[in-house]
Amino acid sequence: MIHIAHSNNCSCRMKVHQSALSLLLFCVINSQTTESTTIITLWPQPRNFTWLQPNLATLLSPSFTITTHHNNHLSSAITRYHHLIKTEHHHPLIPPTINLTTSLPPLQSLTISITNPDTPLQHGSDESYTLTIPNPSSAPHATLHAETAWGAMRGLETFSQLVWGNPSHVPVEVRIWDAPLYAHRGVMLDTSRNYYPVKDIMRTIEAMSMNKVNVFHWHLTDSHSFPLLLPSEPRLAEKGAYGSHMVYSTQDVKRIVQFGYDHGVRVMPEIDSPGHAGSWALAYPEIVTCANMFWLQPNDRLAAEPGTGQLNPLNPKTYQVLNNVIHDVTTLFPEPFYHSGADEVIPGCWKTDPTIQKFLSNGGTLSQLLETFINNTLPYILSLNRTVLYWEDVWLDDVVSVSSKILPKEHVVLQTWNNGNDNTKRIVSSGYRTIVSSADFYYLDCGHGDFVGNNSAYDIQSQSDLSDGGSWCGPFKTWQTIYNYDIAYGLSEEEAKLVLGGEVALWSEQADATVVDARLWPRTSAMAETLWSGNRDEKGVKRYAEATDRLNEWRSRMVSRGIRAEPIQPLWCIRNPGMCNTIHAI
Repeated sequence: MIHIAHSNNCSCRMKVHQSALSLLLFCVINSQTTESTTIITLWPQPRNFTWLQPNLATLLSPSFTITTHHNNHLSSAITRYHHLIKTEHHHPLIPPTINLTTSLPPLQSLTISITNPDTPLQHGSDESYTLTIPNPSSAPHATLHAETAWGAMRGLETFSQLVWGNPSHVPVEVRIWDAPLYAHRGVMLDTSRNYYPVKDIMRTIEAMSMNKVNVFHWHLTDSHSFPLLLPSEPRLAEKGAYGSHMVYSTQDVKRIVQFGYDHGVRVMPEIDSPGHAGSWALAYPEIVTCANMFWLQPNDRLAAEPGTGQLNPLNPKTYQVLNNVIHDVTTLFPEPFYHSGADEVIPGCWKTDPTIQKFLSNGGTLSQLLETFINNTLPYILSLNRTVLYWEDVWLDDVVSVSSKILPKEHVVLQTWNNGNDNTKRIVSSGYRTIVSSADFYYLDCGHGDFVGNNSAYDIQSQSDLSDGGSWCGPFKTWQTIYNYDIAYGLSEEEAKLVLGGEVALWSEQADATVVDARLWPRTSAMAETLWSGNRDEKGVKRYAEATDRLNEWRSRMVSRGIRAEPIQPLWCIRNPGMCNTIHAI
């Protein structure tokens, strides 16, 4: 929220300095005359915002237009935003106290210029933009310049948030320069444990675009179901999906990928292997160890959670099937990043297989089994011109992991989820690039208890025994917990360069389409701003206090746009600014 105190005969200049941890400042002018507070809400906060006359706004022309170079994905975005800008008529929870100058002509148009309109959407694509809204008396046209179509989409979102009211108002004499701090800003959604219809995935991508989140990490398969219908291996979905109506067809994937491009969101597939593969056994039982067994055996756990099943690295047919899967997935998903999983390989599961038992009895190790698997899959994925992502376990697990010799740093990215900043430090200090999804901060399923039944842990008489919410990664991760998290904390400048960005993760043991909006939003918005423009002001002070009011307003706007984001405060707090704070700001 941009707060500017001003008087009738004074104006002030507000500028957010262009730094890694910049944000808006509070510009206060001392005056003997009555002051008012102007409030304009933007989320995520731009890196640099200048408003020469904070009380100056005009109407949007009824014939307002947007013009630009031809680009299919940008053309779709322009059509969408043109409709939104002209019809949204957003009513802020606290209306801006801007004095409209009736003598100003309305703003007629927004002209977009792009330096490289054909730049593909991939990691590192330039998302910067410059937005200028002049005084219509001198120039009735706003301008948006970006290096790429993807930066132009980010600028369109910002422009849409500057428009409010009915008739539509827009501030003038505004200049914004903006660009993300981190190239990778993602949401991971698990659609294996519970199925999500295509329309709900598309709505999630739409909300991501509103928040300038640019990677949809699609955790497609797990032990619970295999819902992706692949041309070369149709049996996997025919047998492994929950039902024929809970399958993602080739056309479904194409629609989602295209929808992602139209919203500036990359769709990154994950096919988890060799662990979390029980669902493969319904089609190919011979390549899966410990399938359909009870997960908690008396002497050995067979899976991190029910159900069981891991691919067998010693069976040649494993790679025949898996190579077909990899080929089809990389064909369906043009995204240059391919996520191969490799998390939570449980020793007990592999030990149930006679062939593996013989291998181990002859001096082989569990880590050598994983090495065999990686050596038989990684070169093929790389041959398809993909960068390979693995969960950190493949390299950091205490029992089953491989050496750096097996994982070339120039081709492999490790996604971290355990031990917060400690594991991030371990990964980047060894020269690997990383994406941060710390369960301590970014796991959105935490705090809802556990899904396993017949659980005596809940037979309690004192809630203190379940202070973590009964969840392995509890408690619930509040938006403020997420907002205050610095994913490069404790890293040197060189190490921090290896942090590509972060992802919140929604595992779906206890989530599906009925709750997905509230589980993701507005907590994902908190991550979105910190990865876009940071969580500190120009003095290095955390800005969570200032962010609260803006997030309330932004959550309200998302709801009006059809995203059922959960509230973070009672409406009373919003209508009574500062009264719900722990410290009274004078």
